[in-house]
Amino acid sequence: MTPLANRLADHLKKLRLEREWSLDHLAIRSGVSRASLSRVENAEVSPTAEVLGKLCTAFALPLSRLLAQVEVAFTPLCRQGDQPVWTEEMIGYQRRVISPAILPLRAEIVECTLRADMEITYAAPSVPGQEHHLILQKGALDIWIDADQYHLMPGDCLRYHLFGASRFKTPTDTGATYLLVLL
Repeated sequence: MTPLANRLADHLKKLRLEREWSLDHLAIRSGVSRASLSRVENAEVSPTAEVLGKLCTAFALPLSRLLAQVEVAFTPLCRQGDQPVWTEEMIGYQRRVISPAILPLRAEIVECTLRADMEITYAAPSVPGQEHHLILQKGALDIWIDADQYHLMPGDCLRYHLFGASRFKTPTDTGATYLLVLL
C-alpha cells in the first residue's frame, strides 16, 4: 500500500470513531459489508470508487474533500506532481485532485478520466445539493442526473446541483477526460 492509501485507511477509521459508529453501524449506513470495511480500515485493500462513494455518502463528505483531508496542510500552489491521484484499474477510472477544498478555500477541482465503454453509477450524492460544474475536455460522455440524460462533447459544460442518483457512461469507442468543479 502507498503512504496515501495508508493515510486514507487511517482517516476512514478516524471518521467512523469520531461519530462513535461501530463497523456494523457504518455497514448499514453505507451498504458496504462489515468485512470489506474492516479490510479497508486495516489497509489490507484499497477501496473501490463505488465503496468510497458509499462511504462519502455515509459521512456526508465529497470524495475530493475526503481525499484532501488525508493530504498535508493548505498551500496556495498545487504542483501537478503533488496532486493526489486515485486509480481504480478494474473500471479504468482515474481521479486527480487538482485543487482540493481545504480551509480557507471551499471550491474543489478534480480531473477524472474514464476509459471507453465504462460506466460509474452513484445511488446518491455524498453531499445532497452540492453545486457541480462538469467540463468535458476529451472524448464523449453520457451523464444522467436523476432522470435527465445529457450527452457531452469536448468543451461542453454541465452545471447542476446534485440531489439524487447520477450515472456516467462512455461510448464503446472512446473514453472521457473531464474537469469537475465542486462548490
